[in-house]
Amino acid sequence: MKKLALLTSGGDAPGMNAAIRAVARTALYNGLEIFGIRRGYQGMIDGDIFKMETTSVSNIIQRGGTILKTARSKEFLTLEGREKAYRQLKQHDIDGLVLIGGDGTFKGANVFFKEYSLPAVGIPGTIDNDIAGTDYTLGFDTAVNTAVEAIDKIRDTAEAHDRIFIVEVMGRDAGYIALNSGIACGAEDILVPEQASDINVILERIGNDKRRKKLVNIIVVAEGDDFGGADALRIKIMEHLPELDVRSTILGHIQRGGSPSYFDRVQASRMGYAAVNALVSGQTQVMVGLENQEIIYTSFDHAIKQHAPLDMKMLEMAKILAS
Repeated sequence: MKKLALLTSGGDAPGMNAAIRAVARTALYNGLEIFGIRRGYQGMIDGDIFKMETTSVSNIIQRGGTILKTARSKEFLTLEGREKAYRQLKQHDIDGLVLIGGDGTFKGANVFFKEYSLPAVGIPGTIDNDIAGTDYTLGFDTAVNTAVEAIDKIRDTAEAHDRIFIVEVMGRDAGYIALNSGIACGAEDILVPEQASDINVILERIGNDKRRKKLVNIIVVAEGDDFGGADALRIKIMEHLPELDVRSTILGHIQRGGSPSYFDRVQASRMGYAAVNALVSGQTQVMVGLENQEIIYTSFDHAIKQHAPLDMKMLEMAKILAS
């Protein structure tokens, strides 16, 4: 193996730039040429490929987003699109790929390998933390810390006005951000996609809080919850309890941006370093993961077919601690 290419795909996540830096410099240290692909698989199809040097990744470890940019490509889902992508890679004599993204990214790499036998190693980059085969995905720690900081500030104004605040965090299919930020902020209720939500239970808890003269109530809800997010839940509560002052806040994409935490920077560096070493040693179609603070490798098939399950015991604990 002499030439590697690197791309980021899917949603951006803090820590991607730290991983890009680690991949590029580890490859160069090992005497390999390293190429960056802008805009993920679409950039591969379009030939947006450039040679990287050690200076290409200077002063990026602290930056959010991704210097390689990211995009979702419908064209790559077609045979014709993947053939174009392969031809572009062959023009640069690229014989290995490092991919930073989520399960959709790894699915694409798996199909590509079956058709063209091009080795690939993945690095899990998604704030949702829902990929099997790793305890943490890049960006999750930063996203949760961003949510915690915002919810703490919201609690201050909620207490000043004796209001109920419903805070919506990201998590269309997974409740990791909601669960962890809710516990960290002492939320009175946490709603996640993995568990059905009952409006009667929520109303009962609010009623219990009123009887105990607990005037501040923070509900953290994942965007993929049954109710359809914070605004829908606020309307539902006010239909039953119109006398209450209920407000909703959607944190949105601020959770994806910003400077990555120390944890995301260090783990991104470890994973980027391990990804190149895996390819050099002949491994392919595996994702670099972190388990009990140790680097492990999981097949793409496993990472794609399973989602990391939410710890429902933590959700039960959160309810007890908020009572």
